Amino acid sequence: MNETTLQKMKQLKFWGMSRAFKATMENANLSTHTPDELIAQLIDAEWDERNNRRVDRNIRNARFRYNASIEQLEFEIDRNLDKNQIMRFAQCDFIKKGENILITGSTGIGKSYLASALGNHACTLGYKVYYTNTIKLFAKLKMLKADGSYLREITNIEKQDLLILDDFGIQPIDSQSRTALMDIIEDRHGKRSTIITSQVPVESWHEVIGEKTMADAILDRLVHDAHRLELWGESLRRKNAIKNQKNLEL
Repeated sequence: MNETTLQKMKQLKFWGMSRAFKATMENANLSTHTPDELIAQLIDAEWDERNNRRVDRNIRNARFRYNASIEQLEFEIDRNLDKNQIMRFAQCDFIKKGENILITGSTGIGKSYLASALGNHACTLGYKVYYTNTIKLFAKLKMLKADGSYLREITNIEKQDLLILDDFGIQPIDSQSRTALMDIIEDRHGKRSTIITSQVPVESWHEVIGEKTMADAILDRLVHDAHRLELWGESLRRKNAIKNQKNLEL
């Protein structure tokens, strides 16, 4: 009977439950559990299995630039990174409130890594995250306009709990990309959160976006009440490269 039950669990794709039931049978622990204890154990196992699969799927779909985590962030180095503030962000209340985070600083200082760490952590809490390089996103949206699937992608972005736009402002935004950015920000304003990383100070984003009226509208929705992190210090990428070179020489 137990083998039949195990096979039915697998056919129903209760993978966590079937593994827990099999382990219990192999350890001859069935008789030591009351019926309600056994049911609770099997339900917990299936719950954990499905939650882990959902987290893995969210992380895989997000396609982060770095496999980063909050625990791996370096707070010892003086780069204006407040550990208490980051730990508050890790609670993801900013996502619940539909708030934005703007991360600026020179190249190599760890902006993308920080954004990826926050995004990864959001995935573990069950949030859907869309990570993209800004230039690549605009190029993709231009191609999607050509084949008629632009609105579908914009709708998909709108549904994400957290959007991460990496390397914003590396090059000026043309008219078509400006319209796409407005569509994205307008759809998400007040409802979903966005993290933007940029080498360009927020004060100069108006020039990057161009066209005064459109820039005013985008920045009003994006920057107003946003959390702003300005990182400083020397390039961590360069620092780690020098450290690795020294280790090789040793």
